Amino acid sequence: MPVHNADITAIFTEIADLLEIQGANPFRTRAYRNAARILGDLPQEARLLVDRGDDLTRLPGIGNDLAGKINEIITTGRCGLLERLHRELPPAITELLKIPGLGPKRVKSLYHDLDVQTVEQLHRAAQDGRIRALSGFGEKIEQNILQAVEAHADQSQRFKLATAAQYAEALRAFLQAVPGVQQVTVAGSFRRMRETVGDLDILVTAKPGSPVMQRFTAYDEVAEVLSAGETRASILLKCCMQVDLRVVEQQSYGAALHYFTGSKAHNIAIRRIAQQLGLKVNEYGVFRDNQRIAGDSEESVFRAIGLPYIPPELREDRGEIEAARAWRLPQLVELTDLRGDLHAHTKATDGHDSLRDMALAAKEMGLEYIAITEHSRRLTVAHGLDPIQLARQCDEIDRLNAQLDGITLLKGIEVDILEDGSLDLPDGVLARLDLVVGAVHSRFELSRAKQTERILRAMDHPHFTLLAHPSGRLIEKREPYDVDMLRIIRHAGQRGCFLELNAHPERLDLLDSHCQSAKEEGVLVSINSDAHSTFDFSNLRYGVGQARRGWLEKTDVLNTRPLAALRKLIKKTM
Repeated sequence: MPVHNADITAIFTEIADLLEIQGANPFRTRAYRNAARILGDLPQEARLLVDRGDDLTRLPGIGNDLAGKINEIITTGRCGLLERLHRELPPAITELLKIPGLGPKRVKSLYHDLDVQTVEQLHRAAQDGRIRALSGFGEKIEQNILQAVEAHADQSQRFKLATAAQYAEALRAFLQAVPGVQQVTVAGSFRRMRETVGDLDILVTAKPGSPVMQRFTAYDEVAEVLSAGETRASILLKCCMQVDLRVVEQQSYGAALHYFTGSKAHNIAIRRIAQQLGLKVNEYGVFRDNQRIAGDSEESVFRAIGLPYIPPELREDRGEIEAARAWRLPQLVELTDLRGDLHAHTKATDGHDSLRDMALAAKEMGLEYIAITEHSRRLTVAHGLDPIQLARQCDEIDRLNAQLDGITLLKGIEVDILEDGSLDLPDGVLARLDLVVGAVHSRFELSRAKQTERILRAMDHPHFTLLAHPSGRLIEKREPYDVDMLRIIRHAGQRGCFLELNAHPERLDLLDSHCQSAKEEGVLVSINSDAHSTFDFSNLRYGVGQARRGWLEKTDVLNTRPLAALRKLIKKTM
């Protein structure tokens, strides 16, 4: 069975979690956690590197031991260390880590101090009031845990967009190679670029006699065939993701693609318009009485009901149909519109590559500039820079820019916004930089009023340029902190600074709805990778997808500007 990077990432993350629960050496734990992130961000499948005989230790943060385990996982589908840890710890303890707000440290305390081993035991402990007595918990956290456990019981499994992409793209390539197959498209929420995906819907056109259905149900990664027929089948992959395949006629392909892309609310609205015109829209086409009048392409479906083509990312019934009727749909930003990236890290802090390597990788991606924005000193876990270290890096950037051709490094910092709204570095240091990216990395639990005022005060700082990952969320791991985002957006407009759309698949922050608000308020958004390695620039595609869901056009995005125009804009904030 092919092993995807997401599979290796899941194994290494679980190893790190179990080691931390055991109380293992923190450096060993951190090595597995870093390796999981590196593999998760790697744009090419590690198994292809192994097949080519590449030296895995050339990957940042991967030594001989980790390389050996990657090889073991790819060649056997198993990991001996993980199996040993499973034998040493209660089998259900990893389920606790799926509860929002419970990381390995808290699970360790719950396990060692209260002998909590299952979600059910956790629920009882919270109900009985036993958790609040533990060091580092308290009554509020206990109540949050109780609510999270009850909410968790109602949730179906979803996959982050980038994780779903690994399975979707492998399946698409597999099906495209089947004899007789003509078109393969992954539809559903994946095509709409939702931040998480529940299952995959794949549409295929094929010549008569193609064995596509038999090949699909015999795919190496199938755990269970849920149903199988001549034109449709459903499977469950070993990663627990359901995939539905439908083979459709070419004359119905566009109608089926529209229908299975969704969303449900959008489709209902489209059918209602069709009914008003005396038409019927379904997965087979657009019909007047029994005559098909459209359906071979999505464009024909929209045209039949008097609308221009609506891009998949907008199909959420959030105003796109009204905009289409008025011929005011946005010309959505494209990945190729990006000229630079304003948030990147190197091995000077918690990144994995040098300044030069990051610059060359960005150039290879077609970018013209990147801002080097290391963490500031307050974030000790990331080895943040103090004023002296930052000044040295500025000098290094100046020297490197004199040597580089076709790519420019901008001097920046991702400076911590402290609880009182001040910035973590003195004005004299910040004044030397091309831009200052402010970020909240602590005290997420502040009240809505205090958190909002904290960020507003930081934005008023004379050297503040850009607010990083504005809501602070980590998808399915950490909820956004409570903040008045509309007030922040409007203040950014008044102050003349900018907001980041962080493209890392675990963040995708700004939310799409906040992107729309920024657009309406005239606040420019910067789509940034938050790259910690040369591979991470590929995450920009997910940020662009989120921006498109938020109706952003090229002119709404700060880093679509050429360098000279960008410098003029950011200089106004300094």
